[in-house]
Amino acid sequence: MPTAIELTIGPDAADDSLYDAIQALEVEENADRPDSLLLRLPVNRTSEGDLEFVGDKTFEPFTNISLVLTPSGASPQCVFDGFVLSWRLNLDRVSGASTIDVWAHDSSWLMSGSDTVREWSGMTDGQIANQIFMKHGFQQADANTKDDSPRHDPDSHTLLQRATDLQFLRSLARRNGKIVRVACSDTPGLRTGYFVKPDVGAAPAVTLDLIDADSWTVDSLEFDWDVMRPTEVDASQVALDHRSSDGVAGNATTSGLPAMDDRDYATYSANAMTLLLTPVADAPELTMRSTATLREAEWFVRCRGEASLDRLGAVLRVGTVVAVEGVGNLHSGNWFVWNVRHEIAIDSIVARFTLVRNAVGPTPLPAP
Repeated sequence: MPTAIELTIGPDAADDSLYDAIQALEVEENADRPDSLLLRLPVNRTSEGDLEFVGDKTFEPFTNISLVLTPSGASPQCVFDGFVLSWRLNLDRVSGASTIDVWAHDSSWLMSGSDTVREWSGMTDGQIANQIFMKHGFQQADANTKDDSPRHDPDSHTLLQRATDLQFLRSLARRNGKIVRVACSDTPGLRTGYFVKPDVGAAPAVTLDLIDADSWTVDSLEFDWDVMRPTEVDASQVALDHRSSDGVAGNATTSGLPAMDDRDYATYSANAMTLLLTPVADAPELTMRSTATLREAEWFVRCRGEASLDRLGAVLRVGTVVAVEGVGNLHSGNWFVWNVRHEIAIDSIVARFTLVRNAVGPTPLPAP
């Protein structure tokens, strides 16, 4: 049984005629930027002489649009829930060649409506994120306040926001080494705000197998690594409550994430590179920011590939862990899903993905 597709536009589920008309439907999920949806439809003349999908208010600005995929025997996955923000109308003298491309942005757009000037006091960054998510009607992920920042107390310094809520949260997430997203799990409209450390120790949600004769799930994979990154961070800052002329140190030699295999980045690179971190407003945050810098740098291995959803039997989701098998000792093992583009056609659904990793396999044994 093929994967079930449920597309909702506004308050109503799409009818069969719209499914039959779809020329392209793509959803891109990302760990480091908002998710997006592209829907391409043909544009024909109506009996009244108007343009279908253009003059009938189907895709008005900020129309809610969502997409749920349900593989055979698996639970529903809401891969997109957001709002129509733009379209491109392509008209041709031959009416059969006219199309409309509709673009939508995920629900985090609700946090981009206006710049905000606010002082945050007496709260950690995770608590601030939860307050902002609550303000926009989002549920808050349980892990948002784990591995949290120091509290911004008036006795030392408070935190000033001069940006949209989304811009502000993204800046907080980067200095905490966290991922900020708004997504639904299975039901459109039930949106959860995530301000979380990547859970690289989670059990794999699915296995990508390249060579098994019976259970292979991918045709090809591409790997690359980059060691032009720091392996440690040197940070120090003068503190008014600290007498040392050298200031307070906030150095870091690890990102705080478990290595996903035997050899982490520093071990595999075997060539120490130190980054000097610019001081911040509050000395207790030095170590946190140093750790966050290394966390970003340690994603030094990437894997790109594509898989048929029906062959895979599951929907790849950003922020989960997958197992990769059949690619040798160096790269076989667990990987973190960073980006997925779901390309939906009449007879197939293909996921084009990017996986990241902060470690590689064991050192090869010497030849006998």
